[in-house]
Amino acid sequence: MNQDQLKNMGVELDVPFLKLLGVRCLRADLGEGEVVLSLKPEHNNSWDVAHGGVLLTLMDVGMAIAARAADATGRGVVTIELKNNFMQAAKGVVRVAAKTVHVTPTLAFVEAKLYDENSRICCMGSATFKYFKELPARK
Repeated sequence: MNQDQLKNMGVELDVPFLKLLGVRCLRADLGEGEVVLSLKPEHNNSWDVAHGGVLLTLMDVGMAIAARAADATGRGVVTIELKNNFMQAAKGVVRVAAKTVHVTPTLAFVEAKLYDENSRICCMGSATFKYFKELPARK
């Protein structure tokens, strides 16, 4: 899949950092989220594979989308805890599939897997998110 094909997939998220990376949201419904990124050379580490920080960002975003999709009132979330296991190097187009596994009135617990373009699992993770009604006031 090339950059032009990816631009036609999903939607761009209105978050400056995610726009810079090129993250696209494929799905956000019924407590599930899915994001995709076509890795570019600037996403790589010194071994010419995806930098762990890029992959962890994708995991966090995919799981946050799933947590928000699990809340009927449309509240936002902030990450409280995030755990990730890097299993193998990632190249090409990567995709995160996340699913909310439990929700309380204030928290969401989510799991996710990151796949490479050959459908190999490169990362597995979990996160806890706190729901909030609005952003805190900026000074």
